[in-house]
Amino acid sequence: MSDLLARHKAVIPNWVALYYNEPIEIVSGKGNRVVDASGKSYLDFFAGILTNMIGYDVPEVREAVERQLATGVVHTSTVYLLRGQIELAEKIARLSGIPDAKVFFTNSGTEANETALLLATYARKSDQVLAMRQSYHGRSFGAIGVTSNRAWKNNSYSPVNATFLHGADRHLPQFAGLSDADYIKVCVEDLRHVLATGVSNDVAALIAEPIQGVGGFTMAPDGLFAAYKEVLDEEGILFISDEVQTGWGRTGSAFFGIQNHGVTPDMMTFAKGLGNGFAVGGIVARGDLLDNLHAVGLATFGGNPISMAAANATLDYVLDHDLQANAARTGALIIDGLREAAKRLPIVTSVRGKGLMFAVELASSELAGRFMEESKKLGLLAGKGGLYGTAIRMAPPLTLTMDEAAEGLGIIVNALETINDEVR
Repeated sequence: MSDLLARHKAVIPNWVALYYNEPIEIVSGKGNRVVDASGKSYLDFFAGILTNMIGYDVPEVREAVERQLATGVVHTSTVYLLRGQIELAEKIARLSGIPDAKVFFTNSGTEANETALLLATYARKSDQVLAMRQSYHGRSFGAIGVTSNRAWKNNSYSPVNATFLHGADRHLPQFAGLSDADYIKVCVEDLRHVLATGVSNDVAALIAEPIQGVGGFTMAPDGLFAAYKEVLDEEGILFISDEVQTGWGRTGSAFFGIQNHGVTPDMMTFAKGLGNGFAVGGIVARGDLLDNLHAVGLATFGGNPISMAAANATLDYVLDHDLQANAARTGALIIDGLREAAKRLPIVTSVRGKGLMFAVELASSELAGRFMEESKKLGLLAGKGGLYGTAIRMAPPLTLTMDEAAEGLGIIVNALETINDEVR
């Protein structure tokens, strides 16, 4: 493994981060577990950054891809009819709840968010965009412009003029002790003040993650975005929900994260879990917005036959097995267990989450790093993030069983107890 790590460092940019003091190579997977090159097995609570949404070696997905490969057609491009793309778009349009929706497929969430920004700024004839503090929307030029996390911004140049709002930052002293209703009221008044003072004339859109991914699974209280949209609608400002991490039932309480707020956005972007490891992203939006662009456009690889076969099979599996309900059940077991354990663990400052998307906030980034090593040793894969690198974020496959949820909870608590004892 040291030889492979040396080869990695020689040819891969040093900003492509690796987890663990001794990084692992994952060589096989089955169900919700993976095995590394040394033969060690792990219960996967990070799913390739929320991408292996229904686990590993799923027959329905594998067979769908194999059937497409057997035709000999891996790629044709969008200048020809693509049956799988049309079928998937029909499903997503129906599930979105967006009136007269149309769908455009890309290769990633970053590309999907770039498309959404293009649509909004073109429709509104404005480069002004609202986004949320602590947000992350991708690594490309425009996506960085609406990202509000210094650790993920390479420069200040941007094709959009972004202003950042409150809404996922209740940990700040000025909001301490506020109820959900009072916090929402304060945030809405701040939005009105921003529109009166911080922008000029028309604003194109607000783009927001219902639960912030890189932000450490921080989230606005349910109802905030409905309150925001009332204000946005007064000025015709569009609303883009970034569902790259929150889509497809992961929150348990809704199929798309924004539905927890009781509001329908003008556009939703998606990616990650839809292909269960195959590269797929896209945007579902009001048809008039997607039809509005005057220039010819396409995505060379977006919506290709292989990714569409995988995505159709994955989405069908999620719906046929009601994995949203499973996320609610298994997520409640874990989150409730973590909150109970946190009462006796001073190193834990908070536990948050919805469904199978939850995080443990630790007192320092050093403790978070220590947790990563300890949980690895105990056979569980987790993620690390948050504005200050203090959050352990976890999002197991939606196929997680109750027994696996209990097993994972036990490992997490065991690791936290070990670390807590070390620092007492």
